[in-house]
Amino acid sequence: MKRISLVLMIILGFFSFAQNRFFYEYKFIPDSTNKADVKKEMMLLDIDKNGSNYYSQDKFIADSTMKADMEKQLKAASGNFTINRTERPGQVGYKITKAYPDFKTFLFLKISTDSYKIEEDQKPEWKILPEKQKVGEYNAQKATTTFGGREWTAWFSTDLPFQDGPYKFYGLPGLIVKIEDRTGSHSMTLVGNKTFHITNNEEPQLPQGIQILGMGGKDIETNKKQFKKVWKAYVNDPAKNMREMMMKNTDTNRVVFKTRSADGREISDPNQVFREMEKRAKEGFKKNNNPIEPDLYN
Repeated sequence: MKRISLVLMIILGFFSFAQNRFFYEYKFIPDSTNKADVKKEMMLLDIDKNGSNYYSQDKFIADSTMKADMEKQLKAASGNFTINRTERPGQVGYKITKAYPDFKTFLFLKISTDSYKIEEDQKPEWKILPEKQKVGEYNAQKATTTFGGREWTAWFSTDLPFQDGPYKFYGLPGLIVKIEDRTGSHSMTLVGNKTFHITNNEEPQLPQGIQILGMGGKDIETNKKQFKKVWKAYVNDPAKNMREMMMKNTDTNRVVFKTRSADGREISDPNQVFREMEKRAKEGFKKNNNPIEPDLYN
């Protein structure tokens, strides 16, 4: 992707109520015991006059596909809904929002059927250093901070007039074009950008009493301390919310749960679905022990 011609075009796009989309290559090591297994995900940072959103491109595409499928089922008005439980598309399930001008920051993520909105109570405190280097096409300067249980080194560029960056990072005199933690477990590097007009991305309205994997309900607003309790309960019983959801809809038979086993077999029996979900979740906990923000899960 080419750099937008002249910084003026970016500024004009900003004030014309368009969005500026920045593409970051996110490299991370999910399992601290297997440092050779480096994952990659393309992350998007959308910036407009009101704030920014940071999220996975793959998950965005998958969610859009799921919403389109659900809308078709709603329009069919058959009274029955089929939910196909497959491996989660994309490797990064969270989203970060920042509201300008005070950069009020929230982390959005889902645990089972519940969606959480977690308010950030800290801001990055930066030490700007004189060291400079090129990051891709951009002239960048070094800065460091300690945040979320990790020590970070960032490179920001005043070529891009945004005091923002990937994940929860912001507050430098230019856009953060690269940031990496001291262990090399997590790094985000700007690889491209473009400007586009804002489009509507509302979720389909579900019938009353139906909740599907967090769709159709409000985000549960919480703080970090409360979220840690929720996370601990989920680790102890990963399928609890799905079992409760099934019980609420048993009388109407309006929801059918399906998943696939590791060898590709379709499973539709609810008890087997939940056992498979629990097994898969616990295997995931073991392999994903190196989160970007360790303080949030400890």
